[in-house]
Amino acid sequence: MGASALDDPRHPGFPEPLIDPDHLFSGGPPPDGIPPIDDPKFEPVSDVDWLEGNEPVLSLTVADETRAYPLQVMAWHEIVNDTVGGVPVAVTFCPLCNSGVAFERRVEDRLLDFGTSGLLYVDNLVMYDRQTESLWPQLTGRASVGVLTGTRLESIPMGIVGWKQFRESHPEAMVLTRDTGFVRDYGSNPYVWRDDDPNGDLFADPPGGTDRRLPVKERIVGIMVNGQSVAVRRSHIVERRLVELTVGGRDLVVWHRSGQASALDADGYHDGEEVGTVGVFRPLLDGRRLTFAVRAGRLIDEQTGSAWNVLGEATSGQLTGSRLPAVVHLDTFWFVWVAFRPRTRVVE
Repeated sequence: MGASALDDPRHPGFPEPLIDPDHLFSGGPPPDGIPPIDDPKFEPVSDVDWLEGNEPVLSLTVADETRAYPLQVMAWHEIVNDTVGGVPVAVTFCPLCNSGVAFERRVEDRLLDFGTSGLLYVDNLVMYDRQTESLWPQLTGRASVGVLTGTRLESIPMGIVGWKQFRESHPEAMVLTRDTGFVRDYGSNPYVWRDDDPNGDLFADPPGGTDRRLPVKERIVGIMVNGQSVAVRRSHIVERRLVELTVGGRDLVVWHRSGQASALDADGYHDGEEVGTVGVFRPLLDGRRLTFAVRAGRLIDEQTGSAWNVLGEATSGQLTGSRLPAVVHLDTFWFVWVAFRPRTRVVE
């Protein structure tokens, strides 16, 4: 459909870009040099014997279907074009930003599929759609250069969780396999250096400079609701284990549980530093507002005394089997979150 933003991001026929093309730079590989997975293969949780309990996986639920996408596979491919719960989705992971985001691939009457452009913007993966070759920064899910500029993908809640946490909560789910059609050393980690220094260098400074309210690579949980954006320091969540806040007029609960290794710290994914898992939910169940507390090391709702796991499921008590509505959030680094959302508020 006309000119390609892959070939010429400054083509005069494009709409006004949402990002400055001068700040797009090559990450090294050419388009699809990091190959997306277009024909993903899955196996049942019970058949998986190649993941350790603390290894990080992306957990995605659409309709009544749940799947896991291990980061030891995603780090080598970054994008999976899939269909989950009957919905065409793009499951994405940017290792440089530790950001996992899922999107619906259908925009109005158009079905898109995505590849890796080979470009980065503020160290973030820039995707391209194969139908128009427009450019989409992963963190926004919005076409920012090219024919479709301004088009936005619908985000779907997805979290990074420990493998044991996932399999205990979803024993009947399916898991992306290492049968990808490509030869990669899936057991090894090509990004062991990314976690080294919270004030470490980036490939390129963000437009307008770096926001110094927090260290460049401070791990944060970023949440945007109804146009309001907040960043909660992960260290704060780990310390408190439970944070309740209001964003965009909606009450939210953010909680933490140990059991996940960093995907950016060691050659073997299970050898990474313990960072734990964070979940973000609306504390509503059948229209009833729940409040929570940490008691004897467990997350308890104060209305029924039921215990909840980090994936938002009641595991014991009156509400056993109930699930809280998940909220779209990003478990990522400060530098990339604030680059796209400079007016974000840091939650103290």
